[in-house]
Amino acid sequence: MSSLQELCSGLPLRPLPENRGRWAGVPHAPVRTPNLSPEEEQLALRNALRYFPPDVQKLLALEFAQELRQFGHIYMYRFCPSIEMRAYPIDQYPCRTRAAAAIMHMIMNNLDPAVAQFPQELVTYGGNGQVFSNWAQFRLTMSYLSKMTEEQTLVMYSGHPLGLFPSSPRAPRLVITNGMVIPNYSSRTEYEKLFALGVTMYGQMTAGSYCYIGPQGIVHGTVLTVLNAGRRYLGIENLAGKVFVTSGLGGMSGAQAKAAAIVGCIGVIAEVDKAALVKRHQQGWLMEVTDSLDHCIARLREARKKKEVLSLGYHGNVVDLWERLVRELDTTGELLVDLGSDQTSCHNPFNGGYYPVQLSFSETQSLMSSNPAAFKHLVQESLRRHVSAINRLAQEKFFFWDYGNAFLLEAQRAGADVEKKGANKMEFRYPSYVQHIMGDIFSQGFGPFRWVCTSGDPQDLAVTDHLATSVLEKAIADGVKASVKLQYMDNIRWIREAAKHQLVVGSQARILYSDQKGRVAIAVAINQAIASGKIKAPVVLSRDHHDVSGTDSPFRETSNIYDGSAFCADMAVQNFVGDACRGATWVALHNGGGVGWGEVINGGFGLVLDGTAEAEQKARMMLSWDVSNGVARRCWSGNPKAYEIICQTMQENSGLVVTLPHEVADEQVLQQALRP
Repeated sequence: MSSLQELCSGLPLRPLPENRGRWAGVPHAPVRTPNLSPEEEQLALRNALRYFPPDVQKLLALEFAQELRQFGHIYMYRFCPSIEMRAYPIDQYPCRTRAAAAIMHMIMNNLDPAVAQFPQELVTYGGNGQVFSNWAQFRLTMSYLSKMTEEQTLVMYSGHPLGLFPSSPRAPRLVITNGMVIPNYSSRTEYEKLFALGVTMYGQMTAGSYCYIGPQGIVHGTVLTVLNAGRRYLGIENLAGKVFVTSGLGGMSGAQAKAAAIVGCIGVIAEVDKAALVKRHQQGWLMEVTDSLDHCIARLREARKKKEVLSLGYHGNVVDLWERLVRELDTTGELLVDLGSDQTSCHNPFNGGYYPVQLSFSETQSLMSSNPAAFKHLVQESLRRHVSAINRLAQEKFFFWDYGNAFLLEAQRAGADVEKKGANKMEFRYPSYVQHIMGDIFSQGFGPFRWVCTSGDPQDLAVTDHLATSVLEKAIADGVKASVKLQYMDNIRWIREAAKHQLVVGSQARILYSDQKGRVAIAVAINQAIASGKIKAPVVLSRDHHDVSGTDSPFRETSNIYDGSAFCADMAVQNFVGDACRGATWVALHNGGGVGWGEVINGGFGLVLDGTAEAEQKARMMLSWDVSNGVARRCWSGNPKAYEIICQTMQENSGLVVTLPHEVADEQVLQQALRP
């Protein structure tokens, strides 16, 4: 096993490391089908070999060509490190700056086998959310970070470390772009080719920005979503005895089981990959498992009657589960489900993100690569059956929402009955969770704020939990609006439940939903605790890209913006630039994420708190922009809650001056002006 010092020394060439190929016993990414021409295959091989000197190219060319033809991509398995991949304490990294060591900590967490979905293919989550395109890029990036000074910035082009460039101490230490393909060429087909060529990659959201914190992040989002779905659809606060049915236990979707337990309902989650299901069960995130539909329905009935808290994993296809629930309804008259959604990686439906009901798990993996056209046909047929079952249940008192994974978008493309009469092209028969559940939260400036304790010490995380709870409790005591108080109370409950449910997988991290005031106050409190020694090492602040200002996505984050600008990406791009200008340690801008390639532009940041006055100043400035940008955009689009928040923020900060919209007072003015 190599050391961190060796890992950061660049590419091992003399001698070359042993080529151990694909590991046994860990999940691997599905075979990709880029359909390269012979000339494109040569180009892919040429691009891979340019990382290596001529004396090793002949040997590497043969194995890289084999990888390309066997797996559809050159991962460079020979250079996959033998070191235990995890987030090591920050002081163990051989670096010249604390910022670089913090970034290394975050990168290695994204590739930790306990965290990553397909660790050897450098995929963190979502089926194709890459950290890097190949292992040479990983090793070179770690080497650059170990050498970087406070007067250099590392530039990343879709996984490729372009190099270290002179900059100022106040500039970001790292600037990342992923998938920045010219719009007219940003199609799925083109992506598969460009990724195989090694010139772009799909970074999802926090995979390619090095800010993933394991499934805890989506646990929290799912907790808030299900809680607020209960309030909106069922009119209740207590979800005891209520049944939530969904699918996916792999990457981010693995959070759903734990979320069901935290909110106190009965969660039934279908998963086709037994390895993913077993992993969540062994981690304690899933209470029970079964591969029998009969047992699944019987156990659901029992838990419903007793109002048990239960997370039940069904090893099988979710379409079979939905169709069985329809059969129970039609034969017994009993509706066994109250709430439903889907967290398959449906943004990537034809490359392993959605498994059709007609095939077994192994049959799917085989057909996906051997006959992509036939596989696509089966996926779309399965989506039509999937929606048909949901539509039947929705005729009763059952409520379904799209979880922003492009499920309804892909179902529409498959010809499923998801149309909403008289709606615009962003709306379907069922709402996205942003439109009905989380959109108002974003408009108030609340979103997924997170931090990572780089000491790796759980005690440091406990200190930050206490600080965050105290900050929110003080804000409530000082007086806030009822809607803000509700969000603060939900998040205080979340922090207490998170500690109880042992949600840490990988780095010592926490997430909560907070507004601008809460984020700044928590950051300041954490920075002061580092300065006083209560927290032993720097803390990285970050957030999911799925946030108030971070993402332009017309079928998810901006699906509740109705002024026609939902398909415009100014907000996300401005956020990326603005964070870089205001003190972020690193910034990232991505094409794709959540809903899929070509459907979204999103960005994120990392900000290292080290206990200094400069770190506090950066946090105050950058976090304020990072929230107010999106609130101002939502205000301009006509959202009344965002209007109220931005007006209040301007009163409190004389440096903020926002253009406020005027409503059209008389609709007849429009009609008369447009009269033929």
